[in-house]
Amino acid sequence: MTDTRSDRDGRRLGWFLAASGMLLVSTDSLWVRTSEADALDIAFIVGVLSLVLFGAIAMRRPSVAWVSIRTHTVPLLTIGVLGALSQLTFISAITHTEIPHVVAIVAAAPVLAAAIAWFALRERTSLRVVVGITLTLAGIGLVVSDSIGTPNLFGDLLALVAVVAFAASTVVWRRHRDMSRIVGLALASALMVIATAFVVDLGRLDATAWAAVLAMGLVCNPLGHLSYSTASRYAPAGEVALFTPVETVAGIVWAAVFLSEYPTLTTVAGAIIVIFGVLYATVLDRTTTQAIRKA
Repeated sequence: MTDTRSDRDGRRLGWFLAASGMLLVSTDSLWVRTSEADALDIAFIVGVLSLVLFGAIAMRRPSVAWVSIRTHTVPLLTIGVLGALSQLTFISAITHTEIPHVVAIVAAAPVLAAAIAWFALRERTSLRVVVGITLTLAGIGLVVSDSIGTPNLFGDLLALVAVVAFAASTVVWRRHRDMSRIVGLALASALMVIATAFVVDLGRLDATAWAAVLAMGLVCNPLGHLSYSTASRYAPAGEVALFTPVETVAGIVWAAVFLSEYPTLTTVAGAIIVIFGVLYATVLDRTTTQAIRKA
């Protein structure tokens, strides 16, 4: 069955949303490091700003939001918990390890999502995807091995928790495609605010920190997550997943250009293996390609 023009246009919109979303999210590590603020202070401010933004959008169509809450109560709560956990651990990871380590580990999200979908939903998967998952895990292992015996190891483990939570949320979004993205993201922001409200000290932030956190919390982070989570409505999940490595490549570039933070050869090798594993399991998977053509 051939694609109609509207199908192609919708798919291109999905590609654009996925790519722009990942590009915006890739700046998170730069803003966190530039602010030099405590991770919990950053998480609280980003959560508050995102909650205000998503809440305002949801209130434009309150009836739609309430229908989604009543229809998808458990999935939305799951998304909220996973989203808050992913954000908290990601921001904390940036303050405990090198940026190239974090973004290399985060690139594994698509194949980890495939693994979680296979385990939790019993979705059928091809041998090529299994090989891609294995390669990706090997790449993560190589990146983490670069931190063994150093304080960076804790940050790498936090990044691993962040990507697992993000991958799991991707599976939930895919399982419930008609669920309100805005309500889910607002709930994740609310839970992040609740989790950090009693330990923050905003008096520690200077003007530079406020500027960086506001840029992250008002623009890049919420719009990036909204754009990427919406992309799967217009393009197949396999194609949307192909744009996840944009965050890895861009994040490494931002760290090198603006922070003079360069990856080691081990980290580069691990990142290449992770990205190749993602591409091998998605764009090079004939089974996925055929399914996409029939979509």
